[in-house]
Amino acid sequence: MSEEPELAVGADAFTDRGAGLEVAVVGAGAVGATAAYDLAREGADVTLYERGRVAAGASGRAAGVCYDAYADPLDAEIAGEAIERFCALSGEDTFPFVECPYLWLAREGDDRRADAIREGVARMQEEGVVAFELDADALADRFPAVRTDDVAVAAVAGAAGYTDPATYTACLAAAATGAGATLETETPVSVRTDPPRVVPEDGPAHEVDAVLVAAGARTKRLLAEAGLEIAMKPYRVQALVADGDLPEPMCYDASAGFYVRPHPDGVLAGDGTEEREADPDEYDRDANPGFPDDLRERIEHRFPDLELDVDRAWAGLCTATPDRDPLVGRLEDGLYVATGFQGHGFMRAPAIGNRLAAQILGDDGIDAFDPTRFAGDESFEIREGMTLEDD
Repeated sequence: MSEEPELAVGADAFTDRGAGLEVAVVGAGAVGATAAYDLAREGADVTLYERGRVAAGASGRAAGVCYDAYADPLDAEIAGEAIERFCALSGEDTFPFVECPYLWLAREGDDRRADAIREGVARMQEEGVVAFELDADALADRFPAVRTDDVAVAAVAGAAGYTDPATYTACLAAAATGAGATLETETPVSVRTDPPRVVPEDGPAHEVDAVLVAAGARTKRLLAEAGLEIAMKPYRVQALVADGDLPEPMCYDASAGFYVRPHPDGVLAGDGTEEREADPDEYDRDANPGFPDDLRERIEHRFPDLELDVDRAWAGLCTATPDRDPLVGRLEDGLYVATGFQGHGFMRAPAIGNRLAAQILGDDGIDAFDPTRFAGDESFEIREGMTLEDD
């Protein structure tokens, strides 16, 4: 792909590599909007379809936690690319990206997760990820707001931060149109193959050279209507925003099973994973009745000086695969897919969208994420995404 431009691009930021290529992107979430932007600035004729509003699905309900703390080399590479793009594209006129340390920890008596943290940090360091192990004393010195008397081991990553997912997505969708793409909101479509095309509910079929389906939890249903199966299941997760003063760090308490980060209105936190398949159109978008109080108590245990007043709570959808790696790339001639991110789709969207655009333009895809590695009819259990790799 060409050198990264600012979002307020001029004519010199464009190339003609994609000239003559017509692409339909289905889903104006973070991945779809990024791919549309990258394709348009390479000269492709792009139409970005969204059945509702931009970022109305999972991207608008995401946590916005971003980090490169992965032990797997490929995951660390993609996450590092994403962090670099978040930093490069953010600004006063685009979207905020606030650099903030990412901390994860395991409690005393939780030997399995403590060992996973120690082993994971060692592998991260081998891959060049800036991550450090901390004992309870070092943790208390580094982050005085964190309760440490029950911590067995912790780790911190410096290449991390947070942003507002809806603002990022809206900004990239706007940048795509500024680069020449067409944005069609409130436009439900179906997908067809041979030849690749999209069919709006209230309009004629749009035949194209390539279709990218990046419709989050609805991706499986859209492809099924076209006679294609993928090994993906949507599942429900919950989050909240509460009043409270948490300047840093972002934190994942692996033993207690929650994450928390600073937020303009106080703090944003979540867990509430339901490890069963959810209907992407009929799921309950409100948080469970006991969820806010239960999560508030766990957060206040880890951050004793916080006195949280829950402002709002909600539920969203994540997508799971049998091996917990996403389905990204060419599904068949002219048809590409991006789903199954296990809750980590937004934080990797700047890199995944860019790599998908490059693949559509003729580059190699991400072999480990090849969606054809599964037949599509596999039976598998859902496992939550916000968990230690060795869990």
